[in-house]
Amino acid sequence: MKIVVDADACPKSVLQICIRAAQDYEIPVWTVASFNHNIVSDHHIVVGNSSQEADIKVVNLAQAGDVAVTQDWGLAAMLLGKGVKCINPLGREFNPSTIEFLLEEREAKAKFRRGGGKTKGPKKRSPENDQQFETCLQEMLKVIKNQ
Repeated sequence: MKIVVDADACPKSVLQICIRAAQDYEIPVWTVASFNHNIVSDHHIVVGNSSQEADIKVVNLAQAGDVAVTQDWGLAAMLLGKGVKCINPLGREFNPSTIEFLLEEREAKAKFRRGGGKTKGPKKRSPENDQQFETCLQEMLKVIKNQ
């Protein structure tokens, strides 16, 4: 078992939480990011900056029973199909029963933006977001370790 982090857009605080939690459970953390990012990690994989290159590497690296951290809904869908538990940096677990709805919502918003519409960006990250992420990750790891 390992934690695989899609580190291209992962907040540094989330990466630090992953590293601390992994130490508690004695599991490795693997990070994947393009060469444009400066990531400090014991197990870091640098990829090119082509579209989806980091995502493809994450999919190839992750195995059933692993935990992945990503905010990419499409990547989460592929990982869920492999039996990987997925969580976003806000501490929300991706669920196989709701991922299709999220993907449909993403497509609808993209179509709206292509048509000239404007959507709001993400809210500024708060300390509560870090706490929620840590709580969800700890619960997820506890459940997996006890199986």
